[in-house]
Amino acid sequence: MKTWERALPILEQQSVDAMIVRDIANIRYLTGYTNDTGVLVLTKDGGASLITDFRFLFQAKAQAKDCDVLDVAGTTYEELIAKVLTEHGASRVAFEREATQYKDYEAMAKHIEPELVPVDNILIELRKIKTADELAKLRRAESIGDIAFSKILGDLKPGVTELEIAAKLTYYMCMEGATGNSFSPIVASGVNSSMPHAIPGERRIQKGDFITMDFGCVYDGYCSDMTRTVVLGKADAGQRKIYETVQRAQQAVLDKIHAGMTGKEIDGIARTIINEAGYEGCFGHGLGHSVGLEIHEPPYANARSEEVVRAGSMMTVEPGIYVEGFGGVRIEDLVLVTEDGCENLASSRKDLIEID
Repeated sequence: MKTWERALPILEQQSVDAMIVRDIANIRYLTGYTNDTGVLVLTKDGGASLITDFRFLFQAKAQAKDCDVLDVAGTTYEELIAKVLTEHGASRVAFEREATQYKDYEAMAKHIEPELVPVDNILIELRKIKTADELAKLRRAESIGDIAFSKILGDLKPGVTELEIAAKLTYYMCMEGATGNSFSPIVASGVNSSMPHAIPGERRIQKGDFITMDFGCVYDGYCSDMTRTVVLGKADAGQRKIYETVQRAQQAVLDKIHAGMTGKEIDGIARTIINEAGYEGCFGHGLGHSVGLEIHEPPYANARSEEVVRAGSMMTVEPGIYVEGFGGVRIEDLVLVTEDGCENLASSRKDLIEID
C-alpha cells in the first residue's frame, strides 16, 4: 500500500471526494516529503498530487515517489488545485481548518468550484499509533537527549548563565546527529524554576539553585522530549520534599499506565499524589502529551481528557510542582504505551542530583 492510501478511508468517512492537505507534518507522514513548502491533494479515486515550486521540485520528486509532483510555476496553488480537482471530478472537498490561513481559504473559494468542507485535523488519527520505523527514530531521538544530559552535568557551575546551558544542550544534541531542537530549550534556575515554561536568560546559576532543564531534539523528523531538575550544591529540606514528591508521582504513573486508560485517569495518578503531599494548586499543567513528527500531538493526559490512550501511542510523563517565590521541579520521560504497561525511552538518572 502506498503510504498516502492510508488516508482514503478517512475521505470515505467524511463523505468527500477529495482533501486538500496543508499541514506539513501530515504531508510528510503521507508522502515522505520533508520540506515545508507544498500542498497535497488526495482524491478518493486514488490520486495524490503534491504541488510545490521549483526550489523544492527535485526534492519532492525524489522523496514523494508515489505522488504526482506538480510545479506551481506560471500559475497559483489554488488554480492548480482546482485543475486537479476538476480532472478527478470532485464535487465535495475537505480542507484542514487549522492548517489553512484565511487568505488561502479566500483564494480557494475564488478558484475552486466544488463545495469546500472544513475539517479538524482528522489525519492525526493515522499518526497516533507509531510504526516500527517511527519508534526506531523516536528511540534514537530520546537517546540523544540522554547523552546531552549526561554531558551538561559537567557544565553546571556557579556563574554559568541559563542561556549558555541552553546553547550547550543544543550543541551536544546536534553533535550526536540531531538536526536541531524539537522546541526551544527551557533552562530555569533558582526562583525561575517556579515558571514551567521559563525562557532562558542572563541569570547566572548559583549554589542552592534548582536547575530545571526541559529539552529535546529532532532526529530524522521525529522529536524527543525530556526534563530533569538538579540542585547546584546541597538541597535543603524544602527542595528535597518537592523533588521526592514529583519523583514519586512520576514513578506511580510509570508503574500504572497502560493502554485503555483515559488521559484524565493517567493524569489523576500523579495529581492525587501531589495534592495529598500538600501541593494542591502547584501542578498547573497537564501530565503529558504524545510526541512524533510534532512535539505536541494527541492524545493528551490532563485533567479534562476523556480520550482513551491506545497501545502504540507515545506519551510524555511530566509531573511538576512549582512554588511561587521559591522554585520548582519537573521530571519528564517519554514512554511507549503498551497493552499492559509502558516502555520508557529515556534512561537518564532521576535520583536527586546534587552538584558539588
